[in-house]
Amino acid sequence: MSLFSQANFEEDGQNQPAVGHWKTLMPSKGSKEEPETGCQDARGVDETQSTEQLNVSRLRSSSVEIREKGSEFLKEELHKAQKELKLKDKECERLSKVREQLEQELEELTASLFEEAHKMVREANTKQAASEKQLREARGKIDMLQAEVTALKTLVITSTPSSPNRELHPQLQSPSKAVFRKGHGRNKSTSSAMVSAASQNVTPEPVSHECKEVDSILFAEFQAWKESPTLDKSCSFLDRIYREDVGPCLDFTKQELSELVRVAVEQNTLTIEPVASQTLPVVKVSAEECGGPKKCALSGLPRTCKHRIMLGDSGNYYYISPSCRARITAVCNFFTYIRYIQQGLVRQDVELMYWEVMRLRREMSLAKLGFYPSEM
Repeated sequence: MSLFSQANFEEDGQNQPAVGHWKTLMPSKGSKEEPETGCQDARGVDETQSTEQLNVSRLRSSSVEIREKGSEFLKEELHKAQKELKLKDKECERLSKVREQLEQELEELTASLFEEAHKMVREANTKQAASEKQLREARGKIDMLQAEVTALKTLVITSTPSSPNRELHPQLQSPSKAVFRKGHGRNKSTSSAMVSAASQNVTPEPVSHECKEVDSILFAEFQAWKESPTLDKSCSFLDRIYREDVGPCLDFTKQELSELVRVAVEQNTLTIEPVASQTLPVVKVSAEECGGPKKCALSGLPRTCKHRIMLGDSGNYYYISPSCRARITAVCNFFTYIRYIQQGLVRQDVELMYWEVMRLRREMSLAKLGFYPSEM
């Protein structure tokens, strides 16, 4: 039953006349049964009214219960709906955070991919440029090395330590025949050392006229060195030659300058050039250190100096006597020959190379003892 119908019913019940308020009528005279009939009617009316009131109260109590139950149900439904909304809000918030996180990660990934791609392109371009540069340098080096190998092969064929070519090396000629050019002609120890050997041996005896016997210890040391050629003097072969030949041959009176000469010979940075007839100025060093045309810088003795040396690219010249020049060139000849062997330019039998090394050692010993050709 709806609330509107209940309200109408209550209004109708209130508008009805109160049955229980009728005044009792006096019985008429001459009639004895009328009072009894009126009482019965009054009782019936009271019962009807009480029944109706009971029905109305029941209806009212049922409507209250219905309203309470309805309100409780609605409250429960509202509470459920609010819970569902809260859950949906949380879920929406979580999904929103997930979306923002994914978008941020996607942006970072895209940026990192672009950065990595640009980095790879830059590295590839840099490597390509470096490779092209190295290729150009390598081609230039190859051309230069091929030219040097050709020149060295020609030098080995036409000018060996035992028979140098005087046409290729005019400094080996006698001072009366030597033609000096204007300026200072420089000859590095790589070439000048090899080609000056003939000046120490003007009239060498043929090798076939000599009696020779291979020393087993020296030959074994040379063979071991030949297997893996090196300029490291810690090996037994070079250590012996340093102690017995190179060291004594380069041991001059001026110890400090002698050490500088030895280092320059080992590093292949020594230059020997002839002195022209005019007196050349001293560069950057004192006359005592440099000597002069009449004083040897290595021995400190008054000697006629026809040559001078320069150590590296320092520009400092030192005048040397013929004897000191013979000792230096003998050592340079030895180092030049073993460098040729190390570079694979000498194509001979091991025994022939051994005897050439022994000949160079003999030249160092003779120079140390003071023997040198007159052309020095």
